[in-house]
Order: sequence, then structure tokens, then C-alpha cells
Amino acid sequence: MPRILESVFLDGPAGRLETLHEGPGEDVEIVRAAVVCHPHPLHGGTMHNKVVFRMAKAAREAGCAVIRFNFRGVGQSAGTHDDGKGEQDDVRTALEYARSRYPDLPVALAGFSFGSSMSAKVASKDPAVERWVGAGLPVNRASFGFFADFRTPKFLVHSTHDEFGDCDRLEAVFASTPEPKSLEWIESPDHFFADALDEFQAAVERAFRAPV
Repeated sequence: MPRILESVFLDGPAGRLETLHEGPGEDVEIVRAAVVCHPHPLHGGTMHNKVVFRMAKAAREAGCAVIRFNFRGVGQSAGTHDDGKGEQDDVRTALEYARSRYPDLPVALAGFSFGSSMSAKVASKDPAVERWVGAGLPVNRASFGFFADFRTPKFLVHSTHDEFGDCDRLEAVFASTPEPKSLEWIESPDHFFADALDEFQAAVERAFRAPV
């Protein structure tokens, strides 16, 4: 069958939510659906961010159907930025869409930067989420105490020189959270995995292929 590539508008809590639904390559079995969330809306983050694009590509290579969306107030999504509160409801809207499209498959949550934070908060309260894949978790900018009770299988991918997530702080968050969990470091000079996007993509693909 042809590869799925659909632009969709979902009915979100703040109005329509601009969404992109992508499948893996032709003749590749879809093994799960994955919702991938983008970085901070007030700092230029969109679902077309290069790191998010690479996360989505990695997920597709691992046999996922991928749902990307723009948070409220971004692109053609309605509403205005809600300081991380309403954005969690946007994640839930995309998650429910993924479940409705793939009712017989597991569903994962993933995200980069702000998107990793929003997706983690939703996944931590939803035991039906199969796995969470987080990149560039911004541990310098927010508290992640909830990770102590975050029992979903967790896969973190992080730059060795992330200006928004110091290595020691990220290690402390990782140490605080229960198994199953994995942390993979990518040698890169910044938060956006500069000069290492291929290595980053490979790490994310491993996270989506890993057994849980």
C-alpha cells in the first residue's frame, strides 16, 4: 500500500489542531503509533523543527505510524500559548487520535525539548502509553520531580553539551526514575544535536525498536 501522508485538523480543546499523519515506507508493517511533540512555541518551535523531523523519521524507520502536530497558537493551530497547561491537553488530543486510528496497536509518546516535557507529563499519568522517548529534556528550566513516579518505559536521548539540560542534572533525573529506562548520550555541541543528527536519529530508532 502507498505510504500514508495526511494533513488533518483535529478538534482540540482550544480549537483546531494542525496535524500531520505519516506512515512508514511501502510494505513496512506498522507495529505502533507514535505521537511526536515539538519544542517551545514561543521560541520558534513547530512540528517541522529539524530535530522533531528526525525523531519522526526514526520512528517511521522502526515501523511506526507517526502523528506530529502544532501546539495551540502555532502554524494553523487555533488558540494561544498556555504556559504548558493547555499544551498537555493538546498532546492528549493527538494521543486519542492515534488510538482511534490504530485501536489494535500500542501507542507511544515522544518529544523534543518542551515537547519532551509535555509528552512526559501526559505519559506519566497514562498507563496505556507503551513507551516514552524524550530528547533534550530541559532539566535546567523546570522541575522533573514527577519522574520519581514515572513508570512507563522511558528512553532518553541527550546531547553532551545541552545548554538547557546540564549533564549532571539530567543524570539526577534519570537516576530518580524507576525502571525500565535507558539513557543514550550523543556527542554534540548544543541542544539541537548539531553535527550529530544522523547519530541522534539512529539512537531514537533504537529506542523505538527496543523491547519493553
